Amino acid sequence: MWDKRDASGRPNEAPVHPVYTSDPSKGGRIVNIGPSIQIKGELQGDEDLTIDGRVEGKIELRDHNLTIGPNGKIKADLYANTIVIAGDVQGHAYAKERVEIAPTGRLNGDIAAPRITIADGAHFKGSVDMERAAETARKTPAPVKSSDEVRRIPEMKDDAKIQGTRL
Repeated sequence: MWDKRDASGRPNEAPVHPVYTSDPSKGGRIVNIGPSIQIKGELQGDEDLTIDGRVEGKIELRDHNLTIGPNGKIKADLYANTIVIAGDVQGHAYAKERVEIAPTGRLNGDIAAPRITIADGAHFKGSVDMERAAETARKTPAPVKSSDEVRRIPEMKDDAKIQGTRL
């Protein structure tokens, strides 16, 4: 009865908000680090992780999702399948699928992911590399041309001399 498409025929694009559940039957477990928890060191795991506390070091969840909650204060490089930042992160974010910075999120560091979302009001300072790993592997260097094949561009003359006027 109702069509969720606008007049242009495209579906309405709403921000993506991942939903994580602790029910193993719905896609796996999720681990929470609460606001009163502080960790220094390296975090690795094979589960989705939500951090609302403080972490310094390195966070590595290569094939799982990482969420930094609004109270999260992180000084670490992040490695995950999907990274959602709603808190404060100082470090680089490396994701296989996507990095999302929520309106309350702050990221001071570089992003390397094929897709990124930066919400209105979010803070981001760094560089972005959106090249997919598969694209990098497929690229081959262009063949080098010999000196006979190189065409020269004629030298540009000063515009004032060409027009016969003085500047």
